[in-house]
Amino acid sequence: MTTAAPVVLDAMGGDHGPAETVAGAVQACREHGVPVTLVGRAGELRAELARYGATHEIAVTHAPDVVPMAERGPGALATGKSSLAVGCELVRGGAGAALVSAGSTGAVVSCAVRALGRAPRVLRPALAVALPTVTGGATVLIDAGATSDPTPEMVAQFAVLGVTYAEEVLGVAEPVVGLLSIGSEPGKGNRLARRAAELLALLPHRFHGNVEGHDVLAGTVDVVVTDGFTGNIVLKNVEGTVRAALAQVAAAGIAPPDRLAEVARRYDPGTHGGAALLGLNATVVVAHGSSRAATIARACVVARDLSKSRAGLRS
Repeated sequence: MTTAAPVVLDAMGGDHGPAETVAGAVQACREHGVPVTLVGRAGELRAELARYGATHEIAVTHAPDVVPMAERGPGALATGKSSLAVGCELVRGGAGAALVSAGSTGAVVSCAVRALGRAPRVLRPALAVALPTVTGGATVLIDAGATSDPTPEMVAQFAVLGVTYAEEVLGVAEPVVGLLSIGSEPGKGNRLARRAAELLALLPHRFHGNVEGHDVLAGTVDVVVTDGFTGNIVLKNVEGTVRAALAQVAAAGIAPPDRLAEVARRYDPGTHGGAALLGLNATVVVAHGSSRAATIARACVVARDLSKSRAGLRS
């Protein structure tokens, strides 16, 4: 029996909580050995746990309120009794190794920043997602949705966080950074991109220069850095494009179904579990709002593993 600090799961967050979040917690505990503490309306959570005979396996912390999925941020701070806020406080107090939530990204960011605090010198946190590439590796997309309107200085700092993620989580030696823009030539892009490019060139990291949308999955660079507004659009466009392309190939009957299923699995949000919110004083993983049990379980595994590298990912 493990004595490791548990992953704290916002069991009320997401489109399908608590039914799917509790099921995911049970799966994470039984199949992957991840200790989990559920946070939410205790009566509902224990009723769900009873369905799996897991009432004595997984701890429950009561939180009476729920942050709506439509909440974009500041409203999530109105009450300290939500499952999200209570979960953040558990991690802050050392009762959990990491936080997982499938709730509103804006709400998670706001609560996490207030409760856990930004790491030294970090201006704003950023979401990092490792996207599979055609070369067989992965490219870190950052920011994937935490900060929609960053300054150029923030974008440059996102690149530093992304490099550390690539090194410590993906095992990439000397990661190469690319700045997402509308052209690969120097000087292309809006004012944010142009100024960010100047700052990135000054960092002690390998800066490739500008990259375009078609480079994201091509393996051109190890880290693609952009603002959270653009990054979130890119992430969801990748997911939708892969689904559409595979559906067309399947309909044409030009590839074996098992091969198509494997490609779909690589790009399914459930495979990577969620995005790591980097730049905080603790580990936070934001799962997709539509996450089902398997995705929640995977997010808990990711959170546990990331918590072991937390010190390196904070600065």
